[in-house]
Amino acid sequence: MSRAKGNLAEDKACKFLDENGFMIIERNFYSRFGEIDIIAIKDEVLHFVEVKSGLDFESAIQNITPKKLSRLVRTGDVYMKKNRLDVAFVYDAIVVTPKTTEFVENITV
Repeated sequence: MSRAKGNLAEDKACKFLDENGFMIIERNFYSRFGEIDIIAIKDEVLHFVEVKSGLDFESAIQNITPKKLSRLVRTGDVYMKKNRLDVAFVYDAIVVTPKTTEFVENITV
């Protein structure tokens, strides 16, 4: 996927989160382990959000591999330590297709 398409999907995901009561804290947080697309907060819970896009839900969500998930979790740990946070948190995904934007909660279970 091109960076432009990725940015468009992330913009749609941010709009979705904003419309659903989330406050965006940061976008594209990098560590040596990887990247977190969006970090948001809602109801005192920190959400580390991976954005995936594709022609359909199945092809997009399949791109969250165990390796990708491991990198996401490790990067989340870096963010928590760097910012000295002790709050509830969860790893989520937003899948953007040409017709829908779907929120998938707690992708680590």
